Amino acid sequence: MIVLKSSQEIDKMRQAGRIVAETLAELGETVKPGVTTLELDALARRRIKQSGGSPAFLGYHGFPASICASINEEVVHGIPGLRRLKSGDIISIDVGVCYKGYYGDSTVTFPVGEISNLAQRLIDVSRNSLYRGIENARAGNRLYDISSAIQVTAESEGFSVVRNYVGHGIGSQMHEEPQVPNFGKPGRGPKLEAGMVLAIEPMVNAGTWEVETLQDSWTVVTRDRKLSVHFEHTVAILENGPEILTAL
Repeated sequence: MIVLKSSQEIDKMRQAGRIVAETLAELGETVKPGVTTLELDALARRRIKQSGGSPAFLGYHGFPASICASINEEVVHGIPGLRRLKSGDIISIDVGVCYKGYYGDSTVTFPVGEISNLAQRLIDVSRNSLYRGIENARAGNRLYDISSAIQVTAESEGFSVVRNYVGHGIGSQMHEEPQVPNFGKPGRGPKLEAGMVLAIEPMVNAGTWEVETLQDSWTVVTRDRKLSVHFEHTVAILENGPEILTAL
C-alpha cells in the first residue's frame, strides 16, 4: 500500500532531508586522496547526531556502518573500512537519516582528485538521469514515467541502468511502497498523487547492467568490474510539482 504523507509529515521529512544534505556536503569537502572510508563514516555519524538525527543505516538489517561507501565498480552497500581513497577513484556515498520518526535518503558520487574522462561523463549522465526522473515525478503521471526518463537518459549515452536494485517509497519507514525502478515503459505503474514521497536513485554502469554481491554479503559490484555511479534524492510530489527534500 502506498502511504500518502500529510503536509506536517512532509515537513518532518524536509528536516531529515536537510540533515542528509548538509552531511553529504561536508563529506564531499572531506573526500580526497588518502582519506579512509571509515573516517568518512565517523564524520557522518558525528554530523548526523549533532544535528539531532540518527543514522538510518546503522544496524539496518545488520548493516555495520552509518553510510554506504561504494568505490569504482562497487554499485551500492559498500561497507566503510580502512581502504584509502586514491586519485582517480570515484566514490558513491549514501546517507540516510531518521529525524523525529521520519526519514531522508540521498546519494552523491564524488570524484577523488583527477578522474578519467569516462568517469566524469558517467557521473554527469547519471546525475542528469536523476533530474530527468524527478521532472516526471508529478501528480497525474505514472510511476514508470520516472523510470523511463532515467533509462532513456542513461542508455542514450551508451551506459546501462542496474535492474536488481531500485528506488522506493519513503516516510516513517526507510523503505516503503512503491518500488521505483530505473527502467521501464512510460505510462505504466501506479498513478502519482500529491503526498507521495519517493527515493529516486539511478544506479548507472559504464558496462553491463548485471551485478553480483561480494562475500561480505553487502557490497554489490558490477559483474564486468566496470565503473558504476549512484545518485539519489528524496522527492515529495506536491500539488504544484516535485520538491527535492534532500537538496541544500
